[in-house]
Amino acid sequence: MAKGEKKGRSLALYETILKLKDLDECCRFFDDLCTPTELRSLEQRFDVAVYLQQGLVYLDILEKTGASSATISRVRRSMLDNGAGGIMREVIQRETLHNRGSDE
Repeated sequence: MAKGEKKGRSLALYETILKLKDLDECCRFFDDLCTPTELRSLEQRFDVAVYLQQGLVYLDILEKTGASSATISRVRRSMLDNGAGGIMREVIQRETLHNRGSDE
């Protein structure tokens, strides 16, 4: 593959994730797929996104997650501000609304 030429995205992974039956199967799938370090990184980035969505400031997020300020900034910039159509923000809001509805 020539330098600068990108390989098309394989959708097989995403299609498989959508077929997982429950939370336990999802956890086991990702345990098989990722190293512990990769999983911690993904989980940490998601936690950062949730805290940013809640309006927490960088220092509070750093204290809660241990994420570096560079990671927090990257999450804010790419996942929340101008990521894949704002889907991270949408999913977090959807889950927040779902949880509020189940508390009532």
